[in-house]
Amino acid sequence: MTTVVIIVAVALVAACALALLYARQTGGHGIRRRFGPEYDRTVASHHGDTKAAERELHERLKRHRSLHERPLTSEARAQYADRWTRIEGSFVDAPQQAVAEADALLAGLARELGFPDGEDFGEQSAALSVHHAEHVNGYRRVHAAKHGDGDTEDMREAMLEARGLFDVLVSNGTDQPVRRHPHPVEGSGRA
Repeated sequence: MTTVVIIVAVALVAACALALLYARQTGGHGIRRRFGPEYDRTVASHHGDTKAAERELHERLKRHRSLHERPLTSEARAQYADRWTRIEGSFVDAPQQAVAEADALLAGLARELGFPDGEDFGEQSAALSVHHAEHVNGYRRVHAAKHGDGDTEDMREAMLEARGLFDVLVSNGTDQPVRRHPHPVEGSGRA
């Protein structure tokens, strides 16, 4: 009888050890799923060191998980939508200026929604990545293009990608689409 108890105890300890080891090895899958492409970008920024990248992402979650977005009024939503449409419309004639205006608009919109102030782009984009990981890269691309990184085609692509974040932020998470005008940036062969 004592032998059976010892065997069962050893088996339970071994099972617990294996479960703990498995949990540690697969722990990154949850954070990888939560952050999507942002996970891959962070791993790349850490030269492939997944543990360092996961530590950074966990730290972002701690800092920004409790952030609560403040909703926009319907008037503010319409004003932001109109401003974005004007910015897109000016892209063909002044792409660098349009990108700079889009960057400022996204920073101001994020700030109005309750994200950290856009004066610290890194902090603001980190907070946005916690809540909008699928779309934050467009904001990063517009911000980089504002500083002269890339040609006109790169700026056009950055604007298109940033529009995804804009749409998510300005929609307040509702199913109501924001009134949109045709996007000159999309179809322009001159961009």
